[in-house]
Amino acid sequence: MGSMTSRHNHRRAFLLLLLSAGLLADHGFARQGQAVVLDAQSASYHVYPNGRIQDALEAAARDPVNKTVYVHAGTYRPSAKGQALVWFNARHDGITLEAVGEVILTASNPEIADARAPSFPAVVNHVVYFGDGVSRKTVFRGFKVTGANNFTTGSGQKSPIESDDIRKSPFFYTDGGGIKIYARSYPTIEHVEVYGNYTSPCGGGVSVEHLGQTQDAVLFRHCIFRDNRTQTTGSAIDLLFSSRAIIENSLFVGNVSNMGVDVVGLLSGGEYNPEHGSGALTVFEGSRATVSNSTFTGNWSGVDDAGRGSTYLNSIFWRNVLGGGISAGSRYELDIEDAAGVRGSFIHGEVNDLRGTIKRDLNTFDPPDPRFDAQFSPKAPEYAGVGYRPVKAPATEGRTGP
Repeated sequence: MGSMTSRHNHRRAFLLLLLSAGLLADHGFARQGQAVVLDAQSASYHVYPNGRIQDALEAAARDPVNKTVYVHAGTYRPSAKGQALVWFNARHDGITLEAVGEVILTASNPEIADARAPSFPAVVNHVVYFGDGVSRKTVFRGFKVTGANNFTTGSGQKSPIESDDIRKSPFFYTDGGGIKIYARSYPTIEHVEVYGNYTSPCGGGVSVEHLGQTQDAVLFRHCIFRDNRTQTTGSAIDLLFSSRAIIENSLFVGNVSNMGVDVVGLLSGGEYNPEHGSGALTVFEGSRATVSNSTFTGNWSGVDDAGRGSTYLNSIFWRNVLGGGISAGSRYELDIEDAAGVRGSFIHGEVNDLRGTIKRDLNTFDPPDPRFDAQFSPKAPEYAGVGYRPVKAPATEGRTGP
């Protein structure tokens, strides 16, 4: 009992020291019972329901010691209309934002949304935004990201979530309903489920737009992308021109592209892949995807890749024949221009290899049924070591909170 009292007094003294230094004065995070709490013993901030995640991120950004923010079980919604529910910039680099239990981050808030708007009940452009100056040291882990519905606000070069010095393309505002990754931004995103998002024109689940600044790549590990939709390209993930992504052990299922006319293409002189449309993952010219041990199944086509040097290793492309889009051509598993990096993958659908570029001796065409279980883990023995497998997030000391 004495040691517990001693630890409590030590923690209280440390918090008072931080308050006197001005680190916590803005929001009064020190007292237990509030929605955001600093636990000095585990060097972490804790956000509870009714708390504002962005407040904890800003406190961690100012704090030279405590760089982990745990968000406890619940659903977190925007309290006002804006461009993102949660955002990271250079000042947040090196912070780990991690879910404890089931944490849903949503773009939806029917209480403040315009019920007459097509975007109802969404009230932010992106659920999560990663901006310029975010490195691989920044970790986003364990969340469920949902609710985007083509809500868009803002224009020009000024934005409350990004520096005015960073050029804003039109897609800065419109693409990436679940997650938008922009400019020199290369976070680690793991054990995250992105689902039920819609955008126009592109990137229903995630949009990566590095603006040609590809010093590194965003890393997706152990993620699920399901039931996302988009007007044109990249229903689950869109890699816009000159962008990079690494995708490891991830699942793509139920995502639908080409739900409407490619307005951007029409205005710029030609629709993008008008006959067969786009897949769950779209890789534009100049971009590169490094995909391994992942599964694409039950999407409106699998992958369309116009880049150079992409790799698709030990992955499953199985019956991506879902309806819902407007393209008149056949559904396909892979539409890839440079297919030298497709190796060790199992491929079966209406059209396996749309361009005829994939080496058959390095892959398995029309394999046996993988016999997916409820979590899309293949049970057929031929698939040992191939495709996605569910992996639990590691337990972390200090997650329980003060």
